[in-house]
Amino acid sequence: MKFSEFRNGMVIRHEPVVLSEEEMIAYAKLYDPQWFHTDMAKAQEGRWGGLIGSGWLTCSLAMRMTVHAALHDSESFGSPGVERIRWMLPVRPGDALRLEITVDSVRVSSSREDLGIIRWTWRMYNQREEQVLEVEATSLFDLAASPNS
Repeated sequence: MKFSEFRNGMVIRHEPVVLSEEEMIAYAKLYDPQWFHTDMAKAQEGRWGGLIGSGWLTCSLAMRMTVHAALHDSESFGSPGVERIRWMLPVRPGDALRLEITVDSVRVSSSREDLGIIRWTWRMYNQREEQVLEVEATSLFDLAASPNS
């Protein structure tokens, strides 16, 4: 999507993606090697009663889904950060996760007319429609990069 296509209040969706146990463990071994993400046997005895995915894996998947649903052909060039990340429920092997993005605000910077700013909330749900993730983020767009903005 181009910056000019975003509207306050619009909702963007990405179809479910299923996470396998192998993907979850591989990610955790590289980036979040805590036992409840990497050791199935030990995780069975732990607080969560089984293996759970890293919250950072869930965020990474949300980012990939956001790129596919909205950013892949945009003028987006980065983000100054996120306001909030909440992991509501653990993600389990085999969960089918879908993303719903609500555009909270779209504006051109008051000090730079070539800078577009979008604030949006990403919500991820599992196959039982339970919310597992919420991210409030800001994305920046280079309006000079596209004459159609």
